[in-house]
Amino acid sequence: MSIRENVARILRELPPGVELVAAAKTKSPAEILEAIDAGVRVIGENYVQEAIEAFAAVGKRARWHFIGHLQTNKAKKAVEIFDAIETVDSTDLARELDKRCRTAGKTMSVLIEINSGEEGQKFGVAPDGAEALIREIAPLPGIRVEGLMTMGPFEGAPESARPYFKITKTLFDRIGALGIPGIEMKWLSMGMTNSWRMAVEEGANRVRLGMLIFGPRS
Repeated sequence: MSIRENVARILRELPPGVELVAAAKTKSPAEILEAIDAGVRVIGENYVQEAIEAFAAVGKRARWHFIGHLQTNKAKKAVEIFDAIETVDSTDLARELDKRCRTAGKTMSVLIEINSGEEGQKFGVAPDGAEALIREIAPLPGIRVEGLMTMGPFEGAPESARPYFKITKTLFDRIGALGIPGIEMKWLSMGMTNSWRMAVEEGANRVRLGMLIFGPRS
């Protein structure tokens, strides 16, 4: 099936209120434009350099979300391109984004990346460290915490991701109930190609899909 057909099928299946992020890692500007023409409104990129090249061709025809691990030395370029950073997991990164955003005169939507499985090979803050991180960075004027993001396990049956999604949803609700000034638990970004339906069942209102849209990575 074509990218256009894939997007049409996914948009039919997504429940109302669930936002689709097209994870475009390694994809060409032509492929990204085809997805946008089919109805995609948010492009997710994992690498700043790839995003620079794609953005030069595509521009603001979609919103751009950073969904990979962001190094602080790439924050300046990221702020120039992206509308949201979904993977904030440290005070240092939050402060660097805040500084760059204030210089650029913008406020960046950020999500806190939760390492819900507390896996050593993954980035993200452990669930029991999320509240402290959010309280520390909430006063920063250049960023606005708007929710949480988690990956789920890379391997195993899709059902194996469910406990991680449950943990993150519970955390999302708990932090939202705290009434921390300057934050809004608006977005819960969970689920990828093999697990997005389960993520939606567990409360995700944003899913990040790559292969289902673009096909296998070359």
